Amino acid sequence: MVRVPTLFFDLGGVLLTNGWDTPARRSAAEVFGLDFQEFQTRHEMLKTAIETGRLSLDEYLKKAIFSHPRPFTPDEFKAFMFAQSKVLGETLAWVRELAKTQTCRLYTLNNESRELHEHRVATFHLDEIFRGFLVSCYLGQVKPDEGIYENALGIAACHPEDAIFIDDRALNVEPALALGFKAVQFKGLDPLRSFLKEYGLGV
Repeated sequence: MVRVPTLFFDLGGVLLTNGWDTPARRSAAEVFGLDFQEFQTRHEMLKTAIETGRLSLDEYLKKAIFSHPRPFTPDEFKAFMFAQSKVLGETLAWVRELAKTQTCRLYTLNNESRELHEHRVATFHLDEIFRGFLVSCYLGQVKPDEGIYENALGIAACHPEDAIFIDDRALNVEPALALGFKAVQFKGLDPLRSFLKEYGLGV
């Protein structure tokens, strides 16, 4: 049986902008007139729950924003949240072309809330590229917990030596390397191309 490389891509900071990071939340505070420090404190308390699927987006907003009356609606705030997701550089287009070569299997491995993840998949047609989405909200684990990488290997039926992991955060790359993945911290498309070329992958 021919062994095929399996690539696991982070989304935010690699293919797309981060969906709901500190700058996005700070911008939301400015646009909607929120006390940023209070919002940030509440977000940090709820972050793990929403990213592991134990808290819905509606519940998150109720606790983080709408604990008291606001002059805007949850739907207006959601629209702002979703609008923060944009394509980051040329990497997504390049990965789309890589998928067409059928020389590797492509999955995501990312931390994301369910609603935001599903919005990103639909908006950027990610289902045309990836054969599966290994996301914290479905797996109940977050990077850099070692278990999420082990589950990714199991779900993808992939040997560690055939796995390649790409993430923009060094802290997330380290557990993958420890488990035997080939892994790289994303610092731009050109370095990524060079890295993957070492394994016979490219467009």
